[in-house]
Amino acid sequence: MRKFKVFFISLFILSLFFRPAIAAELAQDDTQVVKAVVVEVLNVRQANIPGSNTKYPIQSLQAKILEGEEKGEIVTFDNEYTPLDKDDIFYLSSTTTVDGQHFYGVYDPDRMPVLLFFVILFITLVLIFGGIQGLRGILSLALSLLVIIFVLLPGMLHGFSPLLVSIAVSSIIIIIGSYITHGFNKTTSTAVIGMIVTVVVTGIMAYFAVYKSHLTGMADDESFYLNLNLGGNIDLVGLLMGGIMIGLLGVLYDVAIGQSISVEELHTIAPHIGRWKIYKRAIRIGREHIGALVNTLAIAYVGASLPLLLLFYSSASENFILIANHEVFATEIIRILIGSIGLVLAVPITTILAVLMLIKKENKNLPEEVLEKEKIALKQFHSGN
Repeated sequence: MRKFKVFFISLFILSLFFRPAIAAELAQDDTQVVKAVVVEVLNVRQANIPGSNTKYPIQSLQAKILEGEEKGEIVTFDNEYTPLDKDDIFYLSSTTTVDGQHFYGVYDPDRMPVLLFFVILFITLVLIFGGIQGLRGILSLALSLLVIIFVLLPGMLHGFSPLLVSIAVSSIIIIIGSYITHGFNKTTSTAVIGMIVTVVVTGIMAYFAVYKSHLTGMADDESFYLNLNLGGNIDLVGLLMGGIMIGLLGVLYDVAIGQSISVEELHTIAPHIGRWKIYKRAIRIGREHIGALVNTLAIAYVGASLPLLLLFYSSASENFILIANHEVFATEIIRILIGSIGLVLAVPITTILAVLMLIKKENKNLPEEVLEKEKIALKQFHSGN
């Protein structure tokens, strides 16, 4: 009797060790993604999305596998949501379940040829019309993307504050991009300092706006799934603020460099004009710049959020304030406003820094007739405005 007890106890203990391994093995399906080509579209039929009257097409496809263990085999399966044509190359999902059943489906169309074509077209046009400056711009863009991929994203995933990491990475991108594109000189340094100051000020405003409006950063599906995949270990509110910072950079370059060069050129052609007058002339140039760039930034955000605007328009029968107050809309409004405010502030900030750094003192040793002509020209300018 004792031997039987020992036997069953031993069997029970062994089952504790081997059961999880067996369960884990049974729970796993073998899925491979390989390239395939559509041999023929056999038929197309319509079906309803469950729970609605919206129809979507279902294709019966015959495809040839181009790589992997099943290379050369012809398979037939149903394809939903992503219509394909004959001879289209796509990625095929090949799944074998634990009970031996085989399922095929369209994982994604092969978009790389189109992407590569437009990348090559973009680089070619930049090099043809931009020359050496265009080449510097491409190099700057490549390094900026590398900083985002290897510094910004890992920093966020390792638990650092997304806002602080975004400000730091924005500063690095500003420094790298500006000096590579425009060279090491005082004008570029002025623009760099102006951009960094603007980014810090904008970051403070973004922090205030996001927290005071009680945004959670969960307005879109991407944030929800990211939070789910990472077990809630990422600061989505900080991620939202960081996105505002990074989104501002592209247009900020244009503003800061433009204002610095404006001050430099004005001082070059009129070295006897004082700092305050140069500042006023440069600000007038900046005002024209602001009008164009704020519109550019806002329209860019609108274009990226077009489905959201369509949803807004379709809900027009509801209370406007309640719709705008909803987080998904309020988030985009905050994003547009903070980015636009940052651009507006970049003009006076960069212009002041440029005037202080690029203009040392007034040159009063010019001939009297030159000074008199300048005074007359300034009076005519003021009378015309």
